Amino acid sequence: MSDVVDHAWTDEGSLVESAEPPVARILGACPVPLWGMTSAERLTRSLRRAGVTEVRPWSGAVDVPRRHLLVRDDHVFDAVLIADLARTRNLVLTTEDGRPVAAAVDASRAAEVAALLTEGGAIPEGLRAVAPGALSAVYNNALRKREAPYLLPLTAATRTAVERRMFAGSYKGVTDLVTKHVWPRPALRVTRWCAQRGVTPNAVTWLSLVLTLLAMAAFQHGWFLSGLMMAWGMTFLDTVDGKLARVTLTSTKLGNVFDHGIDLIHPPFWYWAWIVGLGAAGLPLADAGLVLSVVIGGYVLQRLQEGLFIALFKLEIHIWRRFDSWFRLITARRNPNLILLTIGALVGRPDLGMLAVAWWTAASLLVHTVQIGQALAARRRGPLRSWLAR
Repeated sequence: MSDVVDHAWTDEGSLVESAEPPVARILGACPVPLWGMTSAERLTRSLRRAGVTEVRPWSGAVDVPRRHLLVRDDHVFDAVLIADLARTRNLVLTTEDGRPVAAAVDASRAAEVAALLTEGGAIPEGLRAVAPGALSAVYNNALRKREAPYLLPLTAATRTAVERRMFAGSYKGVTDLVTKHVWPRPALRVTRWCAQRGVTPNAVTWLSLVLTLLAMAAFQHGWFLSGLMMAWGMTFLDTVDGKLARVTLTSTKLGNVFDHGIDLIHPPFWYWAWIVGLGAAGLPLADAGLVLSVVIGGYVLQRLQEGLFIALFKLEIHIWRRFDSWFRLITARRNPNLILLTIGALVGRPDLGMLAVAWWTAASLLVHTVQIGQALAARRRGPLRSWLAR
């Protein structure tokens, strides 16, 4: 939790640091499906990710003498709200217009508060009512963005809008221009299709791996346009698998390593295959070895620069200042480089496309070097902080 610690709450609506997790009881039986599952099923996954292992429907009886989380299933909660609510007691979470929809209370008050959540009424004495923005921070470091946590009513009429909002919430705020501006609309449709049919994120990642290998083979033979179609298909699926994992709460550590491992390793192999393919297509580069060294060496050095920035400043290089976040849109990473290669292939000069990638890689490496130097100077005035968190 972030901003909530600044509220200095008393026992009436306080934080708890207990080794024993609360129990959770889900109220209601909302019939509206969400991403291919019931609302109660998604809530259960969200609660378990927050460390609440005992989750059952509310039966009206308090059979466990521990702190209780009571949650209505006709609302959709941002995962951060569930995680933060699990760390509180004597607190009622309300919608922005004041309707109570969830609570964290001692077992002795569970029945009383369950009646409040289902039947309405005034907040009982001794409980603090908070809206989503007062419970959880608006800055999400994992997704590199500022965004108010969502709490949305779920009905047949609102389901499409709710899924659209959840999908937008799963997107990183700082990324490349293709992922940010081109893929969202089609990726939403494909993600919804996969979720409704039980297609797992790992299955999508496996398909993206197949396209990665096929693209490399096509580039190596000089079939640049065919290879680019598969390469762009891979980058699209790379967006879908992550969003599918987040909206269905099915991400795993192994799946995360699998997905990010492919992302990290494959670009240099594509660049190598492209340069080899230029020879097969009758357009060999005069300084192929130098170009390959610049493109692959620059890629590796940029990734090392990103890691160095985190090690030195406990902050990602792309979220320090507004300029840094803007430059992430176009820096010499896979998707911006693919744009240069695509333009080159479309005009019949794939060799010039690769030369453009080499020059842009060198320029981006220089920009990141300057960023690190500026950060070292700025640190003398105090720890660096992301502009998104201010």
